[in-house]
Amino acid sequence: MIPRYQTVLFAVLLIASLVMGAVLWQLRDRAHKRMMADQDPSPSSAPAVAPNEQATLFVANDADNALSQQSYALPLPDGDNARARAILGRLLDLYAAPNAPHPVQGGSGSVSEVFFIPAPAQPGSVPANGSDLLASTGNLLHPNAPQSQPAQTADSQTGPQIAIVNLTGSFASAHPSGLETETLTLLSICATLHANLPRITEVRFLVDGAEKATLAGHADLTRTYMAAQTTPTEGQHP
Repeated sequence: MIPRYQTVLFAVLLIASLVMGAVLWQLRDRAHKRMMADQDPSPSSAPAVAPNEQATLFVANDADNALSQQSYALPLPDGDNARARAILGRLLDLYAAPNAPHPVQGGSGSVSEVFFIPAPAQPGSVPANGSDLLASTGNLLHPNAPQSQPAQTADSQTGPQIAIVNLTGSFASAHPSGLETETLTLLSICATLHANLPRITEVRFLVDGAEKATLAGHADLTRTYMAAQTTPTEGQHP
C-alpha cells in the first residue's frame, strides 16, 4: 500500500507540472504574437534591376588584328560613369572567357573606375607627360588632395569629354606583352566608349590611379587616344 505522504507528494508534483506547462504555453503564445506583430505584412519588393539596353562593343581579334562591332543587351545603370564601367566590364569579360579571340585575363574587375573631365578646346592638347591630367583628376582619385585651378575647357555638361579609364595593376601585369595585342586592347576600349558615349572624344589611361609608361611593355599609356579615330569603318582595321 502506498503511504499517504507519497500520494500527496505525487499530487503536488503533478499539479505543479500542469501549472508550469500552462505558463510555458502562454509565454510561447505571447512571444509568437509579438514576433508576428513586428513583421511587416506588406509583400517585400524585388530588388531594383537595371533594364537591359543595347550596347555596342568593338571586340578585338588577334587572328586578323582587327576590331569587330558586336551588339549586346546589357543591364546598364544610370550615370555615364557607371554605364561606361559596366560596358567595359562586359568587353573585358569577353577577353577573359575560354577560347576568346583576344585572350586577356582579368575580366570586369580589371576596370577600377571610369570618369570624365571636359575636353580642351583643341583636341589632343593634353600634355604628353600627363601632368595636367593628373592634376585635374587627382581630386577624383584622392578626394582629400588639394584641388588645382581648372584649365580652359569646353562645357562639362554638353561639350566633348575626356574619359579617364583607371585599370588595375593586376590587369596590366597579366596582359600579354606585344605591341599589336596591347594596342588592340586599348583601341577596343576607346572605340567601345565612343560608340556608346559619343561625347567622349579622347581617352586616357591610368593604372592603379597613376600614370604608367606602357600597358605591358609596348603600347604607350602616356598619350591621349582620339576616340573617334579608333572606331574602324566596315571592312577596315583600326
